[in-house]
Formats: sequence, C-alpha cells, structure tokens
Amino acid sequence: MTNKIIERKIFSQLVQHLNEPEMTIILGPRQTGKTTLLEQLKDYLLKNQISQEKDILNFNLDFISDLELFQSQSEFFRYLKARLNNEILYVFVDEAQRIENTGIFFKGIYDKKLPIKFILTGSSSFELKSKISESLTGRKRIFTVYPFDFYEYLLSIEQHLPNLLYLENISDYDKKTLLNYLYDFINYGGYPRVVLENNEEKKQQWLKEIYSGYIERDIIGFLKVKTFTAYTKLLRILAGQIGNLVNNHELSQTIGISFRTIESYLETLKQTFVINELTPFFKNIRKELSKMPKIYFIDSGLRNFALSSFRNFEERDDRGSLLENYVFSVFIKKEYKNFYFWRTKDKSEVDFIIEDKNNEIIPLEIKATKLTKPEITRGFKNFISRYKPQKAFLINLSYQGEITIDKTKIIFILPYELERIF
Repeated sequence: MTNKIIERKIFSQLVQHLNEPEMTIILGPRQTGKTTLLEQLKDYLLKNQISQEKDILNFNLDFISDLELFQSQSEFFRYLKARLNNEILYVFVDEAQRIENTGIFFKGIYDKKLPIKFILTGSSSFELKSKISESLTGRKRIFTVYPFDFYEYLLSIEQHLPNLLYLENISDYDKKTLLNYLYDFINYGGYPRVVLENNEEKKQQWLKEIYSGYIERDIIGFLKVKTFTAYTKLLRILAGQIGNLVNNHELSQTIGISFRTIESYLETLKQTFVINELTPFFKNIRKELSKMPKIYFIDSGLRNFALSSFRNFEERDDRGSLLENYVFSVFIKKEYKNFYFWRTKDKSEVDFIIEDKNNEIIPLEIKATKLTKPEITRGFKNFISRYKPQKAFLINLSYQGEITIDKTKIIFILPYELERIF
C-alpha cells in the first residue's frame, strides 16, 4: 500500500475555520482520514508559521494515556492554562466522544474565553452530536468527512485525472478510462486505505478490518449493542436491497427482533455513517406514496463486503442498484439536503428528484446499460408530464445527447458527469 497523502476537498474549509473562534468539530466514519486531516492541519500551522510546536497539543482518546487527562474538567483546564503564553493554543482532540459529557466538558472551558482553538473529531455522529448539540450551541461548526468521493479517488491515481471530470468534451479513450475507474470505485468504495491499496485481495482485507472494527469497537464496545448477530444480519439484508423501499415490520419479522429495535438499529446505522435514507417526493398525497424510505450505503465497498461480492461491475446482476447507490453517495458527499425519489400508487417511479438552490425540480433517472439512442421510462415520462421541469437527466453507461419532451430538455449523461453538473 502506498503512503501517498491526498489533500481532501474539505481541507481548505477546515483551514479557513482555524481562524474562527468556534470549535471545529470533524465527524465521520472510522478510517476516513480524520486523524490524517488533524496531522495536515498541524503541518499547515507549522509550515505557514502560524503557530509553533509548543503551542499545539495533540490528543488521541483511543489511547488510555491520553484519555486519562480528560477525566476531570478542572484538572484539564489547569493543564491548558499552564501551557498558555501570548499565542493561540491549538488543541487537537481525536475521538472526542470518549469523554464523558463531551459538550459540557468543552463548553465550560470554551466559555472562559481563553485564546484556545479546539479542533475535535468523532466517529459516531449519534454519540458526539447528542453530547454537543445543546451544550455547544453557537460555539461550534460541524464538518463531515466521508470516504473519498470519485474526484479524490482519481486524485490518488494520477494528478491530472480529476480535471477530466470538469471538461464537457473529452476523447473516447478518456471516457472509457474514467468509466473503468468508476467501476472499480463502485466495487471497492472510497475508504482511503482501500483506495490506496493496489492488490484486490488486500483491498478486501482492509474492508474486512474496517467492517470488523466498526462492529467490535463502535457497535459492541461503544454503543453496547448486545444482539450484534441480529445487527449484522440487518446490515446484510439492507446491503441486498439497496434502492428498494424499506419496510420495518417486514425486517422485524425476518430477523426476529422487535419493530422498535429495528428502528433503533437503523438510526444507529445512519448516525455511524454506514447507511442513509432517501425519502419520497410528493405533492399529491392521494396519488403518490409518502411513507417508506429507500436505504443506500454511504460506501459501496462496505456494502459489497457485507455481501462478500466483488465481481466486476459490468458482470454484476446488481449493477443497477450499485449505480443508484453511487449517485446517492455523490449527493450525500456534496451535502445536498433536498433530494428524494418519486413513486406513485400505480408504480410510476423516478430514481431521484433534486430540488436545487433556486427551488427548481430536476428528475434524475438511472439506467445501468449502454444506450445507443435516447430511451426513457414510463415513470420518467409521467413525472415530466405532471411537473413539467425545465430539464431532466438520464444517467447511462454510453450515450450522451439531448432530446426535448413537452418543453423539458432531457440530457443523457455518463455517471461521472454528476461531478461537473451538480
């Protein structure tokens, strides 16, 4: 595995926030590079002569020796005061959720108005958010670090490749190159250690370690989930039905645990950045379904590991679901808030409905096939007829072009073009 360091997109945002008095809170799954980001921020402070080594404190609370210092708020406060001089003291705390009453702990110190900049990370949104949301209101900004997106994945291969994503016209050779890389990205996902490993067997070993570590450290060890066999069974079932409607009652009967436990486990999976849900878009409640969500995985590599399935993308029976999952993850990583799916009681359906910043509605349909000419589904036509959007997109694996139906421009694009368009 290469030791190559990739500058994440979020890094520049974190650098800018170093100048703000608020605490910088970095959330995200384990193994997504939060610790590396802390190291890069420290290097940035030193290389740009913004701070000196003596004015930067590093703590990793996965280590008991570091965690012991945080057992008493008053003692830690005295520890910090003793290290203050005329400069800002930068305090990096990795895995901050391990502190009891995290929010109250840091609120008390923050409110003393000392020249201290806190940068905290956490692997469990559920734990850290619940501990800091009320206590640190107005005192923090939260940044989320996900596994690599496709841009960052390409950056790990060749410096010039990401630039191709933002060009409208590229050669057939470059299109094929990007698609082949995309298929690999969809297969193994974006966890940095997995991406930076060239050997396929070792990629799977890293995914096993990430998966096992998540179950053992966060689910069993930290969140104290006792029926972890039911939890992992739920995870496998969800992995097998990405892009489908999720019925909690059916899941309860299949796994043999209560409806409330299913709800709790689904919430835990969301708050620990394993899955997220897509809710229905509706204007007419009588004609359109408005209850059950769809579930997708944040990282398709973790999803494929749960099913022990790493066949080549083009040979897979589930490539349509995986391509949907990729599109979903694009919008999650871009932190889009308003995107949905559409389905009516007569089973007309559109994969994604995007509401952009101008409140314009944009339907997006996915076809994991190599189209040779424009083709659209009945559901897509029905949505266009009903809502009359200005434009719509159909993602496929080969055809690029435009047609117009009822004044709606339908644009056929390749999957990776989402980076440029949205």
